Amino acid sequence: MPDDSMQHRIGEVTLTVLGPDRRPLTDRVVTVAQQRHAFPFGNIGFDFVSLVGGPPPDAAGPAFGGATALNLDRLGDLWLNLFNTATLPFYWGPYEPRPGTTDIERLTRTARWLADRGVTVKGHPLVWHTVQPPWLLDLDLDEVERLQRNRIRELVGGFAGVIDVWDAINEAVIMPVFANGDNAITRLARSRGRIAMVRMAFEEARAAHPAVTLVLNDFDLSSAYECLIEGVLEAGIRIDAIGLQTHMHQGYRGEEYMRGMLDRFARYGLPLHLTESTLVSGHLMPPEIVDLNDYQIPDWPTTPEGEARQADEIVRHYRSLMAHPAVASINYWGLTDDGAWLGAPVGLVRADGSRKPSYDALKDLIKGQWWLPPTEMRTGSDGTVVVRGLYGDYTVSRTPFTVRPGQTAASVQIAE
Repeated sequence: MPDDSMQHRIGEVTLTVLGPDRRPLTDRVVTVAQQRHAFPFGNIGFDFVSLVGGPPPDAAGPAFGGATALNLDRLGDLWLNLFNTATLPFYWGPYEPRPGTTDIERLTRTARWLADRGVTVKGHPLVWHTVQPPWLLDLDLDEVERLQRNRIRELVGGFAGVIDVWDAINEAVIMPVFANGDNAITRLARSRGRIAMVRMAFEEARAAHPAVTLVLNDFDLSSAYECLIEGVLEAGIRIDAIGLQTHMHQGYRGEEYMRGMLDRFARYGLPLHLTESTLVSGHLMPPEIVDLNDYQIPDWPTTPEGEARQADEIVRHYRSLMAHPAVASINYWGLTDDGAWLGAPVGLVRADGSRKPSYDALKDLIKGQWWLPPTEMRTGSDGTVVVRGLYGDYTVSRTPFTVRPGQTAASVQIAE
């Protein structure tokens, strides 16, 4: 069972077990088992797009990802045995390489394939200045804005019911001053301002799907992001969660750093989503590199020493995050090293499809220490058993029930 730092994620339910006649079953052995975590343990699902959706039309496809060493069955087993939430790529450039030609069919098939297997699907991102279609550069800003608004409405409204969580805008702190190549969205952000860009993303998305969950996402965890959040909230823009990226290619930042950072952003009273977490299993990126994109080398191998370090650090990282009550989601950025972002060995699985120690270490947490396996319990004289575990979906003798916040009692009728 989890340690004391996890008490805010654990429920205890007195479960009354009823028979077919709706009378309590007394002194009866029943089997209780966990089926799913309520907490979103996520990873990107980019590698599924080609395997499920087929080859990309007109060179469309995910900007990152694309494992080639694994077939769908093997990738699916590795992914689904550990994660319950998938982020799919909707980068504007590969999604719409030519005006009106989109990758909607492949992404729809992929999203539905995941949803059919009980996975919560998230889209990333609606607005971003990077990975843009070059044809936007020839348009005036009013037309760029019109197309950006249309894109938001079409994606959020069109995928409603299959994808109900989106990174609404990505990296707005740097958006108006981004200087690593020309793009139309940076020019739009420079003209309109950050808060206006955030307003556009959130209000257009919510108009298309009022029940959608929208995340403000950024890698800049400095006071600049805090200032943006404060300005957005003061402007009356409703955001559902604060997204925090932690790509740690230069080494694990440590529990003390993470607690301090989480405390700073928790003060806004909003759920914190750790949207992009990575830890490398090879040599660390040199500390003098400021922009991670500036370090791209021909070969960045995983090593036995690095894999041992990654396994230790991923356990520390997840324990630290789960101990903080404001953290509402954790998303790792890559299952395999094959096609990983920047070529870094950040995956939990090697490029050849074999598991790294980090995969097994994380599985030991999510599906081991934080999981209730099939357990025999005997009902009391009143037909009850006490079930204690992390919030989520459970069964008693194959009949479903839930453990959720605020719930202390439930009854379940089972078939004998």
